[in-house]
Amino acid sequence: MQHVLIIRLSAFGDVALMAPVVQAVAAANSDILFTVAAPPMLQPLFEGQPNIRFLGVKKKQSARDIYRQLKTVGADAVADLHQVNRVGWALLLLRLDALLHLHPLKMRRIHKGRISRWLYLAHLRRRPRRPQYLRYADVFRRLGLAIDPSSLNSNPITLNANQNPPAIGIAPFAQHRGKIWPIENTSRLARLLADEGCQVLLFGSRDEAPQLEDIAAQHPSILSLAGKQTFAEELKIMQTLTLMVSMDSSNMHFASVMGTPVVSIWGATHPDFGFYGFRQDRSNALCADLPCQPCSAYGNLHCRYGDYRCLLAVTPEAVFDKIKKVTCDL
Repeated sequence: MQHVLIIRLSAFGDVALMAPVVQAVAAANSDILFTVAAPPMLQPLFEGQPNIRFLGVKKKQSARDIYRQLKTVGADAVADLHQVNRVGWALLLLRLDALLHLHPLKMRRIHKGRISRWLYLAHLRRRPRRPQYLRYADVFRRLGLAIDPSSLNSNPITLNANQNPPAIGIAPFAQHRGKIWPIENTSRLARLLADEGCQVLLFGSRDEAPQLEDIAAQHPSILSLAGKQTFAEELKIMQTLTLMVSMDSSNMHFASVMGTPVVSIWGATHPDFGFYGFRQDRSNALCADLPCQPCSAYGNLHCRYGDYRCLLAVTPEAVFDKIKKVTCDL
């Protein structure tokens, strides 16, 4: 085996959660070339290892177009960390092409362990689901690749406590409504932190910038970065933070990859679903634990009560108190 193709086209958080595993596998198998096929924007997550290449592949295209891009890699093994229909059809075409050219192609896929939603939620209440990054590592082991278990240890990320004043990032948005903290809560938390002498940095997309700019206008120590930085620049800023406050979103995983502690806020989903931030301290996850919670694996279902009380129950004061406990210097 000389060249391994790794594919995961969405979601951004899942691709970010894959990054430390890919880095660990590449470090343990320095004689093998790895090509990561993932959304183009996320290339900075996979830089720094000499035997890792990156292929930007957009998710929203046909299976045939995806296949054409993957074919250019010329890999002799595939680690499918996505396992969705469109990627499956593209990989089928890739395998047929390999057979026609008498080119062996070893392929292994992630085992997602899908069960019905209600059984899934009932199982979660009995026992936490196996972390996603370990499921990624399993795929590489089934390909016969070595991986050092200590590189994927669960020791929590240590706090960067040398900053004065502390720099606290806040990323209040997510892809689905069931994972988005009310903007009023974000505003209140930002003011509490700024009044305590913290530098507060707000993270979001260009579309979310107007709401974050309104918050930033309320205090000179609050700054919105939404739409102002490249992704690579945002990662570097995250690396310098004392701490990040995030939802169950890609920003939690981006900060985790950069080695920054995260205080996370959970609504419709749950930190024990297996998608918790890599090496994050589980005690820093704030979850109301209401009887109706969690109601979704991905946060994409409408609240049965219509008010998303699970998110309202996590108050700005509770998050502020958790930040003070974690940093011990506010």
